[in-house]
Amino acid sequence: MSMNELLTSAIDTIYGAESAAQQTRYQQAIERFRSHFGDSEHLRIIRAPGRVNLIGEHTDYNHGYVMPAALDKDVVILARSRADGIVNMHNVEASFAPIQFPVAEQVPIGPVGDWGNYVRGVVQIFSQYMQKLPPGMDLLVVSEPPYGVPRGAGLSSSTAFTVATAMTVCSLAQWTVEPEEFIRLCSDSEWYVGTRGGIMDQFASVFGELGHALFLDCRPTTAGYYRYQSLPLPHEANLLVVDSGVHHENARGEFNQRVAACRAGVGLLRKMHPTVTHLRDVQGIPWQQLEGLLPESVTVRDLQQQGLELGEIPGLDETTALRVRACCRHVWTENQRVIHAVDALESGDIVGLGHLLTAAHRSARDDYSISCPELEVLIQSAQQVEGVFGARLTGAGWGGCIIALVPPHAIATFQQNVQDFYFAKTGRTANVFPCRAGSGASVMI
Repeated sequence: MSMNELLTSAIDTIYGAESAAQQTRYQQAIERFRSHFGDSEHLRIIRAPGRVNLIGEHTDYNHGYVMPAALDKDVVILARSRADGIVNMHNVEASFAPIQFPVAEQVPIGPVGDWGNYVRGVVQIFSQYMQKLPPGMDLLVVSEPPYGVPRGAGLSSSTAFTVATAMTVCSLAQWTVEPEEFIRLCSDSEWYVGTRGGIMDQFASVFGELGHALFLDCRPTTAGYYRYQSLPLPHEANLLVVDSGVHHENARGEFNQRVAACRAGVGLLRKMHPTVTHLRDVQGIPWQQLEGLLPESVTVRDLQQQGLELGEIPGLDETTALRVRACCRHVWTENQRVIHAVDALESGDIVGLGHLLTAAHRSARDDYSISCPELEVLIQSAQQVEGVFGARLTGAGWGGCIIALVPPHAIATFQQNVQDFYFAKTGRTANVFPCRAGSGASVMI
């Protein structure tokens, strides 16, 4: 088969009903590659999707359960090898300056916010692990709207870029690695940039399946593996992601306080349950037996006086008050909701799944306290649309996005009503992204 025939077949498999539009997108990308680099001989094309978390918020770093889904929005990289050991990278969006650097085991990081740092991180981490240097590369990155992963919307555009870049390096170096090790290396590559996340985003981008969500147990086995399961999403509902346009820059301190509250909960529960290392360990104990062991609020100083250390968490001082009971209650009940969501998907109970999303939002708002006025307006507007099964904030909180389960016949009404209501209440424009659960990362040709 010719390159075009192989690409057409791959596009049909990955994108289904959207294949015609994607064919145009990919052909235009190939022409752009030729205009930048001269020809497209020996071209490789790799893609990786963003993700949305259906349910299971702030449970991952507590060794809990999550349920993300890969999206039909992706980052595409066109690539070929260079013989001179140089990475020469362009982006189809003019706002991203071209990047060039030599392949090496130690790659100096660029300025903070430099988009090339994600590629530098991948090259450094993977070359160290492979114990050989990959070849130089000509790279063209394609992720512009409407098919690319929206940036800054909490849909893991940076992880999609990292995974696509890592898969490109492996493909050009003709090097294979086990999928879970690949995911770990991708996570390490994002650490190079300064992102200290878990493994949920990478798992969703790599293991996503068309029309499916992914149940993931974030506790590794003793061998370092993870338990996961693909679950078909019901045809009676579509995933709609709504971006509030709000991104609170001071939320990092609030996030760290939630992490500290969970660690404090572990330390306090360990007095009665000595084997506890994460909140996940008390999941089998009724909440009524746990809540009395946890204070509503306690300062860092009080914990230290009890001999409890929280580890290195930036931004805390001795007077910081931690809402331990409420935060731990959210994690405990959210893990339960994820398990019930698995049951709902397996039985096709879309109404029950919608109720779980709504309950998850209340818990995130009231117990974990990670909502904000703009997100509440979006939730209110979503709940006013007849037929919507459920909606909740998704992502770290304090801005970002909500996700809603919407029947196909109500999508147009949902988009219009939510945007109108949000603008009337806040003066802001809400961006609505109708999404499908898409396929995981792949080498197209």
